[in-house]
Amino acid sequence: MLKLTRRTLCGAAAALLLYTGLASAPARADFPEKPVEMTVLFGGTANAIGQILADLMSKNMSQPVVAVSRTGGGGAVGYSHVQATAPDGYNIVWNSNSVSTAHHKGNMPFNYEAFTPIARISTEVPALGVRADAGWNSLADMVKAAKSADKKLKVGISGKGAFTHLTSAALFDALGIADKVVYVPYGKGKAPAELLGGRIDAAIQWPGQFVSHAKAGTLKVLAVTSAERIAIMPDVPTAKEQGADIDITMWRGLAAPKGTPADVVAKLESAAKMAVDSDAFQAASKKIGFTPAYMGSSDFGTLIASDDDRISKLMGELGLKK
Repeated sequence: MLKLTRRTLCGAAAALLLYTGLASAPARADFPEKPVEMTVLFGGTANAIGQILADLMSKNMSQPVVAVSRTGGGGAVGYSHVQATAPDGYNIVWNSNSVSTAHHKGNMPFNYEAFTPIARISTEVPALGVRADAGWNSLADMVKAAKSADKKLKVGISGKGAFTHLTSAALFDALGIADKVVYVPYGKGKAPAELLGGRIDAAIQWPGQFVSHAKAGTLKVLAVTSAERIAIMPDVPTAKEQGADIDITMWRGLAAPKGTPADVVAKLESAAKMAVDSDAFQAASKKIGFTPAYMGSSDFGTLIASDDDRISKLMGELGLKK
């Protein structure tokens, strides 16, 4: 016969309390348990699209996605911040080809491999804008003026080593006037304001910055750098149509610090896809001038690696690589 001592009863009671406590404890909440912070690297259309994306992703998650601006260094400031955070999904970056240009320019010691890709969201095509009163109606007109002028053509860029710098250098090299150009960072200004203020002669930026000014007749867009014309500016010829053999397009997407758990990445990826597929995002793309181009994590990672190799070679050829 089992003899129950006071010690045995106390031990049994304690064990029962522990068991029932564990059984009734709530399960750990699924990701996200708190707001997710999305670092935005640039202003202009990058910021506009990022804000829209964050708002739409918030509708598909249990916690909000908050867009926070961290600009500078051609994207290096924002990338460095996110790369240094814990790989738990609560800090992500609204990334782009700039992850490669910033690295190969020497602005940051790590490359795209420091991040886990979440999804590609959109693509944008750089456009070359000039003042309408410059009298240039084509790239040929601009080239002729640059070659005959005593001073160099002042071209605005987002920053040295930025994607707009790379695109500009590639275009002017293809046009044979690389030695006739000097690059001027905008600082806190934007391309249209810098052009209209006469501080620069030309600028490669995103179409959304130029559309209203082009319609008003104050600025003229001479070319886009993609292989085909773009919907928001169907009458603007490509650089390739005008003899400059280039095809450059920017992608934008989301990434998290390397080591972020696969299930967390999957939840962010799903929320991103629902945002891109939404009517609101599709409508915004027509208004701002970008192309929704969702791509899942795995394929996006392959694209980034391939693009990095291409950018590295191009920057080396143009003398922009550190």
